[in-house]
Amino acid sequence: MTQDYNNFDPNSPATSGSNIFGLPFNENNAKLIIMPIPWEVTVSYRKGTAKAPLAVLEASYQVDLYDPAIKDAWKLGIFLQEFPADIYISNKKLRKKAEKYIQWLINGQTPDFQEKMEYYRNSINEACRELHSYVKTSALDLLKKNKIVAMLGGDHSTPLGLIQALAEHHGKFGILQIDAHADLRIAYEGFEFSHASIMHNALKIENVTHLVQVGIRDYCEQENDYIISEKRIHTFFDRDIKHQKFSGTTWHHICQQIINQLPDSVYISLDVDGLDPKLFPNTGTPVPGGMEFEEIIYLIELIANQNKKIIGFDINEIVAGKDEWDANVGARLLYRIANLCIMSNQ
Repeated sequence: MTQDYNNFDPNSPATSGSNIFGLPFNENNAKLIIMPIPWEVTVSYRKGTAKAPLAVLEASYQVDLYDPAIKDAWKLGIFLQEFPADIYISNKKLRKKAEKYIQWLINGQTPDFQEKMEYYRNSINEACRELHSYVKTSALDLLKKNKIVAMLGGDHSTPLGLIQALAEHHGKFGILQIDAHADLRIAYEGFEFSHASIMHNALKIENVTHLVQVGIRDYCEQENDYIISEKRIHTFFDRDIKHQKFSGTTWHHICQQIINQLPDSVYISLDVDGLDPKLFPNTGTPVPGGMEFEEIIYLIELIANQNKKIIGFDINEIVAGKDEWDANVGARLLYRIANLCIMSNQ
């Protein structure tokens, strides 16, 4: 249900059943379309992020629409697509297989000696491949209609199809990854499209010319070697950022260092565990350290104001938790980033 744009009051509470943030837009007249992808088949620690799109939608009704960075921000035009129940149901079934498979791994068994393990792994890999194909096709359809496309996950494996679609539609671009993890593992736990492998898979796309990672603080030796050897990757480790701050370097100066590594067209991939865990304590794989809410917004605002075009973004790994704190923070993060994304395209 959408309201009449001309009669919309941005100061009034959101009405029941309205779209994201209570905004009066539909898929035809919105500039930015958010795809909800409730998928967490390959998560390796805590689950719950498949429910994030619904939790963030509910929390979004409490978000005040005034944005200090953008006049009349609510008029920009944001719309959230309908929750895909079929994807959520498929996710639940496959997640049970994945949990069984991971338990076998923990117990020291391998697909080489366990025929059922190989079957589970292959069926999960194929289902993930089909999901990415669906996302790519759906995103391309929206891009051809001159929409900006964003994604709300789900785990961090979900945006691969969107990144593929953007590469086909826009050509060359760079990825700004905000994350606690490097996500450069090769088929982690045997899953080709693991949430821990998203950037490894993204770098297989020829039109992805840069990967600029910010906040990384939990990674393995193989990933570190990959970062050193791959010229397209520039990583701002959380440790190095903190050390610069401790020695007196401002966040503004660090942001300029980050932006200098980005090309003119930028895709933002945001795993919420890249932020301080107090903001998202229920996320799937929390890690000490990370950035503050306004530090992230400040960085993205600088990008938008320096003639960089944000061609799309994703926000992933939100787990609502019993107190809904994570969903509330996630909804506000989504609103601010969506506004800046649209602004950068004007």
